This record gives sequence, structure tokens and C-alpha cells, in this order.
Amino acid sequence: MQREGCRMSGGVQEPAAAGMITLDDLDNMTDELGSDSAYNSNGSIEEETEPMEDGEQDRLLNYWQTVARGHQVEVPNEMAEPIHQLTRNRAEERQSVPFLLMSCKEKCGEVVYEKRQYGKARWACIKMNEERYEQSICMGFMKLMRYICEQNSSGQYLGMTIPILTTVHTDEARNGLTRSVTVAYYIPNHLQEDPPQPTDQEIIIEEWPSTVVFARPFSGATNEESIMREISLLAELLESPDLCLQDTFIIAGYTNPAAANRRNEIWFLQRP
Repeated sequence: MQREGCRMSGGVQEPAAAGMITLDDLDNMTDELGSDSAYNSNGSIEEETEPMEDGEQDRLLNYWQTVARGHQVEVPNEMAEPIHQLTRNRAEERQSVPFLLMSCKEKCGEVVYEKRQYGKARWACIKMNEERYEQSICMGFMKLMRYICEQNSSGQYLGMTIPILTTVHTDEARNGLTRSVTVAYYIPNHLQEDPPQPTDQEIIIEEWPSTVVFARPFSGATNEESIMREISLLAELLESPDLCLQDTFIIAGYTNPAAANRRNEIWFLQRP
């Protein structure tokens, strides 16, 4: 696997695909095991009221392994501690990626799309190219989980940030998505100047330049069909879609994908 950067501005050389199943698995995992969910019915954060009991780490791992098998993914036993720690810290406030709202198009009181500027920032990126989109997303996010949960040069838990981004590319005919996936995690604000280095050499800390995006919200699943549909919808709504990259798009995942009010966005990237 080539360990390249994954710039928002179109610097991604390899195509990518999407499907944010890993946050779905993580949240379902604690809900079905009886733990307090970090999300309420509106997708916002609630406090975790009870500590993890003895044996919970094994139960969480077993549940994650069961869910992953449904996506033809094997979760190794070494994921027990990262899963445990990320779940234990779900009550924390998840830091949002900062941006400047440049304009907003509305219709009947609802946001059609927003034009935003994201500043220069550092992201942890992992590229995957598995046979199935779900495999690439799940395996890529597991690697990022290890980085977030102490497998870094600081040896500290870094904290979750939102959204988790997935960079996707369309094929030459623009009829579907290509197979490769780039999953990206925003380095928390207090670590931006000196990010802890990953122990996994496949994870790259990349500085993305300031970028203008057109963001449209959507709900439901993030699979190839829904992503292609959202790309077509936003292309029809934009006044000048030709000013954006034509084969590179980003899926942003914010909330528990299993929630009734699940929140996702499709991002078009303005040409640099």
C-alpha cells in the first residue's frame, strides 16, 4: 500500500470509497450491551453514568467481532484495549473541525447547502483498498482507533473529533465509486502544532491547505448508491458545479449512523 497524503484540495492521487460503518458498530456495541449511549435520540452527546465493569472489555471485543463478521472483517484480539478506551471516553465532548461559513442557500427554511472555508490543518490519514467498501472503512478506522487510543508517540488518548471524513473518487464514466478508501481523523486543536506521531507507518499525518467546500446534509446510509445519489443532487443544486473537482468528493460523518436523526454531509471541493 502506498503511504501518501490525502489532501482536501485534490491532492489525493488514489481513488476512494465510503461507508461509515465503524461508528455505527461502535455505538450499537454499547447500546446492545446495556451501556449508556453517548448519543441521545437527537444525536447529541450524553454523559456516561457508570464505569466499565470487569469483563466488559472482553464483551465489547466479542460484540465488535460479531458485528464485523457481518461485513466480512476480522477484528483481532489486540483491538480489545482501543475499543474499550474509545467506548469508555464516549462521554467526552467531541471536538468539531472549525470552519468559516461563507454563505448558505436555503429553501423553505431548510438548508440546501453551505459554502464553507476550512483552514489549514493537520489530519491523520489512512488509505485502504480492500475488496469491499465496508472492509476498507472498518479496517481503516480500526487503525485510526489504535492511533487515537495511545498507540502514538505521546502514549496518550488523543480524544475523538468530528466529522470523520472519507474521501471518494468516481470512476472514469462517473457511474460509480472506485474501490480505494481514504479515512481521515482531524487532529485535536491543542495538538495541531505538534501532533503525536503514529506507531503505525501506514497512518500519515498530513497538513491540508485551506479549502473551500460546498456541503449538503443528508441522512441515512452511506453506501455507494446513496453517495452517488447525493453527488448528483448537489451537482444539480450548485450554480457552478464546474468550479469544483469533478472526480473527488468527501463524505463527512457526524453522529451515530444507527440513530433516527443520523447526520451526514456530502462535500464538493472547490478547485484550488
